[in-house]
Amino acid sequence: MSKKDENKSKNNIPRYLGYGLGAIGLDLSYGMFNQYLNKYLTDVLMLHSAFLLFLTAFSRVWDGINDPIMGSIVDRSNHKMGKYRPWILLGACLNGIVLSLLFNNIFGLQGVGLYVYIAIMYVLWGMTNTVADIPYWSMVPSFTSDPKERNLVATITRAFSGIGQGIIQIIGPILMTAVSITYDGNNKVYDSNSFRITSISCSFFLIVFALLCVSVTKENKRLSAPQSEKFSFSNSIKIIKSNDQLMIFMIFAMLSNTGWYLAAAAGSYFFDVVVGNVKMQSTFGLFGAVGSIIGLPAVLLLEKWFDKRKRYIIALTVEVIGFVFMGISGMLRQYTLLNIAYTFVSLGSAVMFVSQTVFLSDIVDYGEIKTGGRNESVTFSMKGFLQKMAYTMQTISLYALLWITGYVGDMHSGNSAQVHSAVSAMMYVIPPLFIIGSLIVFCKKYKLVGEYMDNITLKISEKIKKEKSILNESN
Repeated sequence: MSKKDENKSKNNIPRYLGYGLGAIGLDLSYGMFNQYLNKYLTDVLMLHSAFLLFLTAFSRVWDGINDPIMGSIVDRSNHKMGKYRPWILLGACLNGIVLSLLFNNIFGLQGVGLYVYIAIMYVLWGMTNTVADIPYWSMVPSFTSDPKERNLVATITRAFSGIGQGIIQIIGPILMTAVSITYDGNNKVYDSNSFRITSISCSFFLIVFALLCVSVTKENKRLSAPQSEKFSFSNSIKIIKSNDQLMIFMIFAMLSNTGWYLAAAAGSYFFDVVVGNVKMQSTFGLFGAVGSIIGLPAVLLLEKWFDKRKRYIIALTVEVIGFVFMGISGMLRQYTLLNIAYTFVSLGSAVMFVSQTVFLSDIVDYGEIKTGGRNESVTFSMKGFLQKMAYTMQTISLYALLWITGYVGDMHSGNSAQVHSAVSAMMYVIPPLFIIGSLIVFCKKYKLVGEYMDNITLKISEKIKKEKSILNESN
């Protein structure tokens, strides 16, 4: 990178920091949904696992239709605030309202009415999250086409995303136990009050951080120009199918994300059912946050020594090793060692998520060279969709094992040894299997690395220069 480019990069850092603020709010909402919704539905509302399995599967079918549509709508947006920012703000406000309603049975519903209410709120949460999430992450490739600059944007954004996750993992359990009025023996357990107050708090800050993000961030007009052709759902599907590397990305990212999210969701069950002390989940989350923080400068260090392919392999390998030591520590009931092992899992996941964001940006460029259209939002709609698919796989695994082993939500640590084993498996046995599967698919099928990707980046740069030259001549 030249001196001029380095100065330009430094000047852009405040803008990137402002952009990153939006990720805190989005992760507060997603973290609340991913880590605590299952616990709320099974332990507080006492909903049947079979219904929850059906609801999760139905929601993903709808997301498969809804997410590409939203991506196409964003790609064709041309508002005076820009292409992405109006949707980020609108989506955050709507998602905050729905998140609060999802964790609050405000009408005191029971029976069929309660099941219908939860089903509606569950689907609406996914839809409103899509309105904010797709345009937010679609902005990454619109900032710059320079690979190093993109890595910087992705790293900064991931840092703020990690803050959001850290708040949920560390402060979440503390707040939820503090406001709880229910005890299991001598220890407090999560109750309706816990989920109500925490969800409302997350909703408030989701909207605040979206406002800050939108007010500070500016969009690159060329790299975020609206698509001219009319919207067509079939065309959105064609765009996705025509980009073979996007399809490969979907597979390996979904597998690795499932492993990570399953461990995170199982945590609230593990410390309640197996350990018998939900307060210890906060310490567990603290070690995870430390790992995420360490992982972000590790991205920049690894960039100096390894290419994107090797960085991703290293990240997933560190995660698997961390899970192996979590398993050993869990079986020995050495929870301090388990926390330390989770630090390495989180470190690897931080590098993994940054890498995935960069991969998607590269896939946008690859799609432009291959098809002639950038289609950022359609492409990035797959990021949100794969997160939801990962959540689905996580939820199916979770509910199926709880159902089979006879888990009873209001018994907490009084559940059977069979339930204890199932929860422990969800915590540190099943997750690394998903990650290993992801690693195999990535190594065998993904090709946007090395010289091949360098040539694509060069073609994009030349295309931009040519467009500028034509524009200057016309003026």
